[in-house]
Amino acid sequence: MGQRAVAITTSNFNMDAPLLDEFRAGGWEIVRSQYGRKLTEQEVTELLADGGVIGMVAGVEPLTRAVFAANPQLKVISRCGTGFDSVDRDAAAEHGITCVNTPNAPAAAVSEMTIGMMMAALRRIPETDRAIRGGTWKALMGSLLAKRHVGIVGLGRVGRRVADLVSAFGADVTYYDPHVATAEYDRASSVTELAERVDLLTIHIPLAADTRNLISADVINALPAGSIVVNAARGGVLDEEALAAALESGRLDAAAMDVFAEEPYAGPLCGVENVVLTAHMGSYAKEARQLMENEALQNLLNALQELDV
Repeated sequence: MGQRAVAITTSNFNMDAPLLDEFRAGGWEIVRSQYGRKLTEQEVTELLADGGVIGMVAGVEPLTRAVFAANPQLKVISRCGTGFDSVDRDAAAEHGITCVNTPNAPAAAVSEMTIGMMMAALRRIPETDRAIRGGTWKALMGSLLAKRHVGIVGLGRVGRRVADLVSAFGADVTYYDPHVATAEYDRASSVTELAERVDLLTIHIPLAADTRNLISADVINALPAGSIVVNAARGGVLDEEALAAALESGRLDAAAMDVFAEEPYAGPLCGVENVVLTAHMGSYAKEARQLMENEALQNLLNALQELDV
């Protein structure tokens, strides 16, 4: 490999993206992960080192202090997505690495996925589908989103869209976000107070030191009996064992989970009937994915040009 190389480490990336031609025209070699899955720390270390990679479009592989120490030539990380929980940003700063992300592109896809997960849980769609495939024809009684009081943890780009969408269905909305104040929706003073006031809790916060396990057993147990929990944000923000226990005991009616603390997921929720499980695919709508990839490439190109490398 030459000295001017960029890497694409996120899986399922469209390698026919027009902006890649701009990189090639500028003399950049494109290094591609061949695994088609999330890379391990060792795999990403070797990929970057073997290619002499200066900039990368990153997925959710662990970008750690050890990765940066082994790759002093790395200058830019462009996340194809919103979260930086897989990136040691303190270590990146110490190594002079610029970190950028794509906060706008996934918002529509993740908010629509959240509504779909709500409806699937409320109307018991997956349970009925499984029953029919197993030879049982039985209509299962569900409930209406219009009659729910929805609690939103995090009123950022996605949370705000979810608030507007569920309001259009006729649901009441209360939110908790220490960083956002709006008169449009009711605001709770704590996540526990929010849980006490609502019967459908949906989570839209990044994973950070102050949000890890924010949706704790105490918060889950503060929800009224018959409530529903939806998480399409990050797995580490919710206590999955406490959620499984609340579902199995019958305290909660249902849950829907797109993200997990460990992925691929094979934990206790797999054995719970009244939970909808999906494979971290909130942003995996083709239109949103195209926007994310284009934005990530443009961010990378801009950052490299600013650094004049």
